Amino acid sequence: MILLGACAGWSLITAAAHDGRPEGMLLAVLAVAAGYAAGRVSGALLPVAAPCAGAVAGLALAAALPGLSPGPWYAVPLGHAGATAALLALATGAACCAAWATTAPGLRLGMGALACATVPAGIVVGSAAGCVASAAVLLCSLGAGSVRGRGPWLAGLVMAAGLVTATVWAVAADVLPAGLAGALEGRFPAQRVPQWEDALRLTGRNSGLGVGPGRFGELSQVTPRTLLSDGRPHSAPLQQAAEQGLVGVCLLVAVFCWVLYALWRTSRPTPVALTAGAALTVLAALASVSNALSFTTVTAGAGLLAGWSTARPWTGDTLASDR
Repeated sequence: MILLGACAGWSLITAAAHDGRPEGMLLAVLAVAAGYAAGRVSGALLPVAAPCAGAVAGLALAAALPGLSPGPWYAVPLGHAGATAALLALATGAACCAAWATTAPGLRLGMGALACATVPAGIVVGSAAGCVASAAVLLCSLGAGSVRGRGPWLAGLVMAAGLVTATVWAVAADVLPAGLAGALEGRFPAQRVPQWEDALRLTGRNSGLGVGPGRFGELSQVTPRTLLSDGRPHSAPLQQAAEQGLVGVCLLVAVFCWVLYALWRTSRPTPVALTAGAALTVLAALASVSNALSFTTVTAGAGLLAGWSTARPWTGDTLASDR
């Protein structure tokens, strides 16, 4: 809560300094906090049913997402602005967490089937990235069943998220070898890398306080020339750096690391913790190359999954120990 409060407070400070619009950041913080609180409560009372219902809801929202937002869509390679892929990854993680949380063989089989269904669902809704993201979460969850110590695996997830972010930053800074840079740039729409470069340029000029929340579209040299632009660089770390400075990036990284730390400390089974960590890491990777975190459904879903995977099931023994 302290970290989320710091994110909200810093967005207000940078907005006041540059006449920015912090509403988007405040809404995202509120969605994560509300989702986390709801996840902790529902996960304590219904440790299997709650994530199962969340997985079904995530699948339904992924299918209905084009009708939920008026923003422009970027069909290649991230589906509908990355949000569809993010929802499918979170839905897969929730279904797998429900499967690992139950001891009934039939129910576990049903939850596993639901998790498997999210993989082809990505193709059905037109998101190849959603299919890949769901498959990655599913494979990580299957591998988590034989893991004993969760610490090294969670550290590996931090490194994986950091590698994706560093690669995006390197592409924006044009420091990669020409062949590798060309191969990576070819996987994104033509305007994506110039937007990242623009965000890095603004960061260099305003590394302390940034240019202010919500002001990237106004100050960008590329966005006005981009057809159907939504005024964002389509990279959460670069958007934070451009609009809220390096402090904003550090706060974003701190929130992600704290969630993985909470998963390391949770009393839930290791497969549940690692599955949730894998899903949230996939979300972090998608957010590094898309505007997935701009959707309230995605930020709230991330909070819910974190809450379900760290909740302590409410039993008579738990109640007695609390007394």
